[in-house]
Amino acid sequence: MKTEKEQFEVTKTDKEWKEILSPEQFNVLRKHGTERAGTSPLDKEYSEGIYECSGCGHPLFTSDTKYNSGTGWPSFYAPLEGGIETSIDRSLFMTRVEVHCSHCGGHLGHVFSDGPQPTGQRYCMNGVSLKFVPKE
Repeated sequence: MKTEKEQFEVTKTDKEWKEILSPEQFNVLRKHGTERAGTSPLDKEYSEGIYECSGCGHPLFTSDTKYNSGTGWPSFYAPLEGGIETSIDRSLFMTRVEVHCSHCGGHLGHVFSDGPQPTGQRYCMNGVSLKFVPKE
């Protein structure tokens, strides 16, 4: 589990991130924001492909592990090996497990233990933090 103080392979200043990310992407990926539920077109994307970090392009999830959680955010039951890191988030007067890109440290969302089998996990991701790359 990496912390924010540890170095990630991809590091940029806030100014550099703002040059390549939209304001909403910057708020979510770099400032730990959350997009409004139901606003991401990726929530209803079920084509075959890979979901990458929209900040650095690192592969995070496959379409094979995506499912409709009914939450309004893209949800997966398992990440790609080495795709993510987690940390403890104690904001909003609760304790949650925050999910980050293992390559750039960008905030992706949170993981909960109310997902489907085979893992029982629900990786509830902000769509703006993801880029979908369809299978060719």
